[in-house]
Amino acid sequence: MNATNREPATCRPRFLAQHRLEPLHSRTVRERLEYALVWPWIKLLGLLPRPLARAVGIAVGLTVYHAHRRLRLVGTRNLALAFPEMPAGERRRILRREYFSLGRQLAEFCLFPRYTRENVSSVVIYSGLENYERAFARGKGVLFLTGHLGAWELSAFVHSLHGHPLSVVMRPLDNPYIDAFVQRYRTMHGNRTVSKDDFVRGLLAAMRAGQCVGILMDTNMTPPQGVFVNFFGIPAYTASGLARIALRTDAAVVPGFTTWDAKLRKYILRFDPALKLVRTGNDNDEADIVANTAMFTGVIEDYVRRYPDQWLWMHRRWKTRPEGEPPLY
Repeated sequence: MNATNREPATCRPRFLAQHRLEPLHSRTVRERLEYALVWPWIKLLGLLPRPLARAVGIAVGLTVYHAHRRLRLVGTRNLALAFPEMPAGERRRILRREYFSLGRQLAEFCLFPRYTRENVSSVVIYSGLENYERAFARGKGVLFLTGHLGAWELSAFVHSLHGHPLSVVMRPLDNPYIDAFVQRYRTMHGNRTVSKDDFVRGLLAAMRAGQCVGILMDTNMTPPQGVFVNFFGIPAYTASGLARIALRTDAAVVPGFTTWDAKLRKYILRFDPALKLVRTGNDNDEADIVANTAMFTGVIEDYVRRYPDQWLWMHRRWKTRPEGEPPLY
């Protein structure tokens, strides 16, 4: 039925209008109930002594590992794709340890309000801060290349505590009440968030102002938001926005990851030297975009190989396939 043939809204049966309102109402009630369940747990963990909070967080992570079969299967599949030569028992150990890592990060996130510039060094220490400072001093902006490795939530939070606020590109959580609560924790020391829906405009404005923007670019994308580049030797559809912005603005691209060090019993926020962008000079912008996206992805892969039990294996990284290729999940 085309628009000109639609019946006036006032003539529609009342039960149709009620039916359309019910899902929205039900969703709002569900979202409020979810928030009512999540909020007390975050506050409770935030009140506990840090060792106990971390123990509870790890217990929550292991509970999810054992209870959520679908996520466990995705993680098992991903590890088999990435490390086909590795014994199955070792892959299971890595996957289980990932949930330890997630549980630790959950506890640290809940403890955010208690951390200050004076006490946070007992949790996170810097390595290579001079690489960030050198890149920032150029005045053309810094693109903070990172991924879902280690304690990514701590990266921006701790950096802002030390007087280096940044913007972080991320997708809002599905539950708006939980999302607003999480945003308050993420931004309590000057950080800002940039919605993926306003990705390009937000990044361009930040680079013109010489600011720093963090981008988690290790998730599966859907066309036309990216390009295919290899990740563990398998084509992965990857966000190309970071490469496009870097080539356009000449902003510095600085890899930065916050990983757990078992010997120190602390996290290390490590900044590597700024990457040298690929510029072929052949007026083929798309080729340069693909080449740089591949380079950025290679950096992330290198870190995942070094810390395999701290990466988010439960994510279907290779869900989008090149045309004609069968699904991997």
